[in-house]
Amino acid sequence: MEIDDTVKIFGNTTIGKNSMIMQNVVIGYPTTEILKKPNWQKLDFEGARIGDNAIIRSNTVIYCNVEIGDNFVTGHNVVIRENTKIRNNVLVGTNTVIEGETIIGNNVSIQSNVYIPRRTIIEDFVFIGPNAVLTNDKYPLRKDYELRGPIIRRGATIGANSVILPSVEIGEGAFVAAGALVTKDVPPWKLAIGVPAKIKDLPESLKVLNRL
Repeated sequence: MEIDDTVKIFGNTTIGKNSMIMQNVVIGYPTTEILKKPNWQKLDFEGARIGDNAIIRSNTVIYCNVEIGDNFVTGHNVVIRENTKIRNNVLVGTNTVIEGETIIGNNVSIQSNVYIPRRTIIEDFVFIGPNAVLTNDKYPLRKDYELRGPIIRRGATIGANSVILPSVEIGEGAFVAAGALVTKDVPPWKLAIGVPAKIKDLPESLKVLNRL
């Protein structure tokens, strides 16, 4: 295991074997609730759990109560908030933000500058292209609304610069084109394209599982 001298580790954090934790990474970062408590530095709280063979690049921040499986890789400046569960073989690109209470499956590739809000579900073999934005609030600061991010089903592809609105379900194997604005559910193995996105048949050549 290789952990740089500049790494900060909080709480009861565990890191698996053969992992590399690079410069200025923070793991197990306390939530606001913990920070508000007197002498929080002396508190015994759950940190983060990271599996074997991780490569976590510089300036990444992983909060407490995060569970991550084996073969996890990040770019630089990644933020992963509390109560997130990530399984095995997941890549999270540079400057990506994953908010809390999110579940990410196995063999998932999330590219740079992606925003994933609280209460999002991403299943296995999903690809999310750079600068994609997922949302969880239909009426920001205007109405009471139960925050709920999208559900991205197994093998779906989300193109670069696309926007997925709250509670939208992207079906298994579906393909969201680059720059699409997805306002409604996308059926399995269909194509969503345009602003707002229209649902079209997916070409036969694309009806294959992502190679992740």
